[in-house]
Amino acid sequence: MSSKTFLITGVSSGLGRAFARGALEAGHTVVGTVRREDDLAAFEALAPGRAHARRLDVTDDEAVSALVRDVEAGVGAIDVLIANAGYGHEGVFEESPIAELRAQFATNVFGVAATVQAVLPFMRQRRSGHVFAVSSMGGLMTVPGLAFYCGSKYAVEGILETVGKEVAGFGVHVTLIEPGSFRTDWAGRSMVRTERSVSDYDELFGPIRAARRAASGNQLGDPAKAAEAVLAVLESPEPPSHLVLGSDALSLVAAGRSAVDAEIGKWAELSRSTDFPEGHRIDAN
Repeated sequence: MSSKTFLITGVSSGLGRAFARGALEAGHTVVGTVRREDDLAAFEALAPGRAHARRLDVTDDEAVSALVRDVEAGVGAIDVLIANAGYGHEGVFEESPIAELRAQFATNVFGVAATVQAVLPFMRQRRSGHVFAVSSMGGLMTVPGLAFYCGSKYAVEGILETVGKEVAGFGVHVTLIEPGSFRTDWAGRSMVRTERSVSDYDELFGPIRAARRAASGNQLGDPAKAAEAVLAVLESPEPPSHLVLGSDALSLVAAGRSAVDAEIGKWAELSRSTDFPEGHRIDAN
């Protein structure tokens, strides 16, 4: 693969860091965004001259647009975007403040949308480019206690799948990355947890929260292999719209989607009953 310029948001740790490392080790140039001043030098030290760090708050639309323009003018044409910046929220829906939902969407949805929207004009004009957005297996199935997080990822799925159809004719590819449980800090320091307050949910949610805490640091997925998978997709002439990563994600997503398909089939007769009778026409006048 020829050397490309990547823009990856959220490279301080986790999958974002793994994606950046993988691209740098493959000889590419990476502009990585971080939130803290202290992380700038550490990122650039990964590959001096090819690793470029920038501070960015993805919830600041103007800052996102300015950064993309700066990269295009000063580093090079962005060939690959990986919109990765985001975080997890864990909490029973009834117990979780709506302010936390707004914050979750501000980063996970609007931050992704702003970054993609800022990059697309350049890719469209060049008639080339690849947009990746990090969703989650929780964007294709749900589990109790992640309503805000899954909601944000379902929104990303709907937006980016649509965008992919809009830009397909311009030589721009869009791929949603749907990871399962990877060995990152997502379930640790990167997780916002709402305090428990309603005892009725103890039996359902108590074991789920405890199991997630216990699993943190011992997850099945290897972030370095996730990066390899993304680079493999980048080389494909027909890349997927959806890239599920991890055997746990494969099984959980398949089970969740099968349940939806079964329910749709079960109620299909009622669904069809809402149509006008065949042959009925509405007089436009």
